[in-house]
Amino acid sequence: MSVSLVVIRLELAEHSPIPAGFGFSAAAGEMSDEEIKKKTLASAVACLEGKSPGEKAAIIHQHLGRREMTDVIIETMKSDPDELKATMEEGKSSEASPTAHRGRDQSKECVNAAPESPSKQLPDQISFFSGNPSVEIVHGIMHLYKTNKMTSLKEDVRRSAMLCILTVPATMTSHDLMKFVAPFHEVIEQMKIIRDSTPNQYMVLIKFSAQADADSFYVACNGRQFNSIEDDVCQLVYVERAEVLKSEDGASLPVMDLTELPKCTVCLERMDESVNGILTTLCNHSFHSQCLQRWDDTTCPVCRYCQTPEPVEENKCFECGVQENLWICLICGHIGCGRYVSRHAYKHFEETQHTYAMQLTNHRVWDYAGDNYVHRLVASKTDGKIVQYECEGDTCQEEKIDALQLEYSYLLTSQLESQRIYWENKIVRIEKDTAEEINNMKTKFKETIEKCDNLEHRLNDLLKEKQSMERKKRCSQLNTKVAKLTTELKEEQEMNKCLRANQVLLQNKLKEEERVLKETCDQKDLQITEIQEQLRDVMFYLETQQQINHLPAETRQEIQEGQINIAMASAASSPSSGGSGKLASRKGRSKRGK
Repeated sequence: MSVSLVVIRLELAEHSPIPAGFGFSAAAGEMSDEEIKKKTLASAVACLEGKSPGEKAAIIHQHLGRREMTDVIIETMKSDPDELKATMEEGKSSEASPTAHRGRDQSKECVNAAPESPSKQLPDQISFFSGNPSVEIVHGIMHLYKTNKMTSLKEDVRRSAMLCILTVPATMTSHDLMKFVAPFHEVIEQMKIIRDSTPNQYMVLIKFSAQADADSFYVACNGRQFNSIEDDVCQLVYVERAEVLKSEDGASLPVMDLTELPKCTVCLERMDESVNGILTTLCNHSFHSQCLQRWDDTTCPVCRYCQTPEPVEENKCFECGVQENLWICLICGHIGCGRYVSRHAYKHFEETQHTYAMQLTNHRVWDYAGDNYVHRLVASKTDGKIVQYECEGDTCQEEKIDALQLEYSYLLTSQLESQRIYWENKIVRIEKDTAEEINNMKTKFKETIEKCDNLEHRLNDLLKEKQSMERKKRCSQLNTKVAKLTTELKEEQEMNKCLRANQVLLQNKLKEEERVLKETCDQKDLQITEIQEQLRDVMFYLETQQQINHLPAETRQEIQEGQINIAMASAASSPSSGGSGKLASRKGRSKRGK
């Protein structure tokens, strides 16, 4: 059985007191405390060297992270009563301040002497002791580091005389713990019960007289239940070194060649793969495997990341195409649905005898031949739970290796043979399916060619029909246009006919109007001529009248009594006679007028 050693570091606050007797080193005889401390803080000193106080505080706070310093209660139990008495007297004589004595729960009171008391002289101070000197309270953080050293209990090498019980349930009192370690009380030098901020549990450091006693206690008590009622077991680790460092010295900085053990976020216990199985999820968070098994949800307890991946579109059953409850064959990669859907994965096993299939959602491997899960390397045949395999001696290990090699070779040979048969049968089926598919494709190709020919003929007919339809359509459009133009032409002809008829009427009317106008003009000219003649006669008469008026009275009398004879000859026909006739008529009218 191989074991690893751990280093326990108590990081104290700046003003916190240092607990007594906490330091321990398995190599105390080889190196002094100063050399061990210097070697331990070498990386911290190199990291903080040359930095200002502010930069140092920033570096320390960066590595401290979210961890907060809390009160750490250390209870020391020693088997030697003389040492306990010396410790009590040391506490009495201590002159530390009340703040420093907060860790040990000790106090001093100063009483002033009464000056009124003359009977006796009282001292200036009275010292007294109260509390439990084995209990110390400090303020800091507990760090647990794992070394890279792995040793076997059967090897005669130096390990450590100090063991650490990582987790003790809080329901277990100090009296119960003493009863648990009672068979080894004679070889136990001291025990330190350490209680920090972790709820419902505490840590115990046990220092033995020799390393052989520590080995005996480890073999007897490691993995043993504390009592028959509770399921909690004793988890032991060897302590290579226990040290106390101040926070300002770089106690929170990483240590060379050491790995700090984190706490499981489910049970809040330290995680060590040598003690318990550790499982790291897809989101890079680590837990105890047993704690994660009790977690009912498929998400991460820290960040709630879903550990079951979402269904991938390409992942589907090769036969029915479903995407739920899929299993992939680890031999040939066939993907089929589970037995609660259509059983295609199991049918693939029946056809090919490929026994191993992995579920795509949680990567669990199922063995169809054994009818159980086989993704756990070491599992009990009765209940399927993880068991611890213990082997004594190198002969057993060699036999186990030979058996594993033989079993693996047989498994590999059988799987290769079954795989060969499967692939040969699959090739035959593929060839047969391919030949049938080729024939079907040829038939379909011929049918397709015939369909193409028919479609081409039909296309030509449709093109011709389309052209004829287009011609008909154009003809119908032209006919429509011709009819429209004919109608418009008829309308224009009717309109021209009407206009011509109107023109003839207007021309006739114009001629009539011109004739009437000409006659009117002729009559007007005749009237004007007559009027002019009458006006001339009137003017002649007036002139004659004036001339007669200017004549003597006798002459006027003669003219009045005179007569005018008008010849009745042919003078009436000639113009001259006409003129004279007119003159005579005018004279006669004038005479009558007189």
